Amino acid sequence: MVFSVSQSYMNIRITGRDFKNIFLHIVDLSDPKAIWKFVENFKQEHTLHVLINNAGCMVNKRELTEDGLEKNFATNTLGVYVLTTALIPVLEKEHDPRVITVSSGGMLVQKLNTNDLQSERTAFSGTMVYAQNKRQQVVLTEHWARAHPAIHFSCMHPGWADTPGVRLSMPGFHASMGDRLRSAAQGADTVLWLALAPAATAQPSGLFFQDRKPVPTHLPLARTSSSPAEEEKLIEILEELAQRFK
Repeated sequence: MVFSVSQSYMNIRITGRDFKNIFLHIVDLSDPKAIWKFVENFKQEHTLHVLINNAGCMVNKRELTEDGLEKNFATNTLGVYVLTTALIPVLEKEHDPRVITVSSGGMLVQKLNTNDLQSERTAFSGTMVYAQNKRQQVVLTEHWARAHPAIHFSCMHPGWADTPGVRLSMPGFHASMGDRLRSAAQGADTVLWLALAPAATAQPSGLFFQDRKPVPTHLPLARTSSSPAEEEKLIEILEELAQRFK
């Protein structure tokens, strides 16, 4: 099992049900070249049954990586795309492989926008860029589910949890919510259920979950649905970028 851990950019492989064998690999998910290198080494040494994409960031001022990529997009979208795509051949060799991507309910306010993936053309809002990235993750999950039927893909909203990421990136929201926020363990519940429970794979691949149940990816009358052409454009752009940094 691999966990992509938020903020610290870690991947942890856990072997066996007793969780005694833990291997730590530190990877910067905003650096696609580093991800390709990690996967090349990883697949020489390990098998893989479950990938949990949980690495993420909400940078509230527009910043560029060394590769000239907007940092939120590089981490939340391109990094997830490269890591998952590169590991699919490894996952397909195993029984009952699964990929879970931790998205956010914030994506419900966003329609997929492939015309400004680097946030260059409009006033920058870290919160809205993050929500757009999370919408992109939902589209990716649906795409992967269609393209790779041997793997069970899902994405999910953990609920608003009291995590370092929320405290650092959304201090006002964190203060206003107070003790109404979930604990980190409560936020992780559906992630682990999707990773381990037999009942999870009884659901179709490609769905969006909250509290162990599939929920809609669009609000009524919100007009956030995108066309197949728009979604295919996202995949084409990500694939071109992924290959550029390979």
